[in-house]
Amino acid sequence: MSLPESVHAVAAADRHAIPRPSRIAVLMGTFNGSRFLGEQLASIEAQDLQHIDIWASDDGSTDETLGMLQDWQQRWTKGRLNTLSGPRAGFAENYRALICNADIDADYYAFSDQDDIWEPQKLSTAMAWFQTKPDNRPLLFGSRTSTMSGTGHIRGGSPRFQRPPSFRNALVQSIAGANTMVMNRTARHILAEASARTGFVSHDWWAYLVLSGAGGDVCFSPEPLVRYRQHGGNAVGQNVSVCARLDRLRRLMAGQFFDWTTANIRGLSLNRDLLTADAWEAFDLFRSSREGGMITRLRRLRASGVYRQTAIGTAAIALATAFRRL
Repeated sequence: MSLPESVHAVAAADRHAIPRPSRIAVLMGTFNGSRFLGEQLASIEAQDLQHIDIWASDDGSTDETLGMLQDWQQRWTKGRLNTLSGPRAGFAENYRALICNADIDADYYAFSDQDDIWEPQKLSTAMAWFQTKPDNRPLLFGSRTSTMSGTGHIRGGSPRFQRPPSFRNALVQSIAGANTMVMNRTARHILAEASARTGFVSHDWWAYLVLSGAGGDVCFSPEPLVRYRQHGGNAVGQNVSVCARLDRLRRLMAGQFFDWTTANIRGLSLNRDLLTADAWEAFDLFRSSREGGMITRLRRLRASGVYRQTAIGTAAIALATAFRRL
């Protein structure tokens, strides 16, 4: 669901009136990130909330990253700054290790990249939404981002999606970057249980899949709360230009999406007990849309109710299904 206007009003009027959680744990993956790490840490320090612990899992940096973390550890005043040794098996496994680490205990959990800049109200905006929900339900907050170049120049923003977040959307699309995500303790417990059983393609898509499938509430705020730094190879993901959309279609028809979908299906199949009955029904229909003749596949896809955030995107999924690229 989108962030209610009433929550925007509360957050804008008096963010300090929002009840504080006991502690927020920031889960940060680092690897040779010294060039921009200081800016990211400074933006977390500038959050208009207190009681923020940082858990940085370093995946084998050979630059000044570890030294910078040690320096920041000495002057971190919002809580604790902890440095862990990552598994050295890629970024997804690094974040998986953080998700599953039982030593990390907090009331809320936020993912962080090593090179972005958080807006000062990022965490308090998420907290405002959490206060409107029962905390015994899995809750996942995400938002739009402002996109910036490696030198910090703002290029634009990620899409302002209109359709509601849901498991049927998550099956074919990841809408919020992990660098914007915050979740409550209940959500983290479910995500850790699912992640202990299997790896994943990316932690943001996996969190959206698992928590929406488990019946959780998902918020996608239209307010850009993170300045997302793009470095060439990651510039496509949140670029809304015609060229970027055509490139995504090309990669879809080339079969890249097929590999990602296969990994997601395999992971969800190992976590059936965590999904609601409705989610499992949609998942089963979606999975079966990869089998049988073309007409059968398209009928099953339609029956599953999956959708992307735009009509063109949803049509592309149908096209990929027809040509066995989904």
